[in-house]
Amino acid sequence: MLLCISNLHSQTTSADLHHLCSQFGTVLQADIVTDEVTGDSRGMAFVEMSNGANAALDILNRFIFQGRSLKVSEARPPEKRRRVEPKA
Repeated sequence: MLLCISNLHSQTTSADLHHLCSQFGTVLQADIVTDEVTGDSRGMAFVEMSNGANAALDILNRFIFQGRSLKVSEARPPEKRRRVEPKA
């Protein structure tokens, strides 16, 4: 299951999230979303877990981590964006 975790502190690392979520099951990947230009954290991440994701979701939602109240949900697949053709 892929979890979306938001309201992260700007200094939170992938290793921090891996350690936090691994208490509930096996973490396959933890990726912080960063700004394309500055490289700064956008305050959210995606954590993929092979097991224990439901427990992580239930317990970590609203959990205070690094001084911030986390928001945890199951990630939705990206929406298809309609391509707009330029007018000639």
